Amino acid sequence: MSRDDFIGYAVPALTLGMGLVVWEAVVRFFDIPPYLLPAPSIIISTLFTDWPTLSSSLWVTLSITLKALLAAVVGSVTLAVIFAQSRLVERAFYPFAVAMQVTPIVAIAPLLLIYLTPTVAVLVCAFLVAFFPLLANTTLGLSSADHNLVDLFQMYRATRFQQFMLLRLPSALPYFLAGLRISGGLALIGAIVAEIAAGSAGQGSGLAYRIVESGFRLNIPRMFAALLLISVAGITIHVLLTAFSHWLLHEWHDSERASET
Repeated sequence: MSRDDFIGYAVPALTLGMGLVVWEAVVRFFDIPPYLLPAPSIIISTLFTDWPTLSSSLWVTLSITLKALLAAVVGSVTLAVIFAQSRLVERAFYPFAVAMQVTPIVAIAPLLLIYLTPTVAVLVCAFLVAFFPLLANTTLGLSSADHNLVDLFQMYRATRFQQFMLLRLPSALPYFLAGLRISGGLALIGAIVAEIAAGSAGQGSGLAYRIVESGFRLNIPRMFAALLLISVAGITIHVLLTAFSHWLLHEWHDSERASET
């Protein structure tokens, strides 16, 4: 690890640590009760004491997020490939994908809870939020192959399948991975929003449901503990997807090779 990389990791960690120290000091100095603002030490203590409940809720939220992301990958890539083969199909169906994306998920979630079970409704909400970035990026990538290379493939009489597999798919990979990093976080956000809607209706079992439940019971430390787990889960998803993207691209794509120099 270079000196610049070490500084890049150390400075945010130091800033976060100082912020937590100030938070702890302010709560203790002004004797703020936990039901208004719990100190970081109380939040960590609650995380350990309520771990059986919070860990099961964390697993529910993560499993729904990963299932939604996988479904979004399969659905968006399939549809993007179809769009790449036919401009008519793209023009016919792409506006529906845009309309689905711009409609606030917080408005869709209560409606889905009427027709679907809470678990399925949360899964659908997470899927809807994660779907469009993957579709838009993959569609753009498939149509962004270098036109000089396209002419070269045509000059050598490559079939349409060969052109697609050997040129368009590799060209679209960086775009797809960029969309995947975005959709990973959005899938978690969609799951949380839907779980909050389900929790307000007295249903659900994920982390957002625990936040709603703790709010009704004025168990503010548990609310913060659940929020901490959500943040850690989101950061972990982003880091893993970024590492996966780097692993696939670092040997040949300029964006990752430049970051190593």
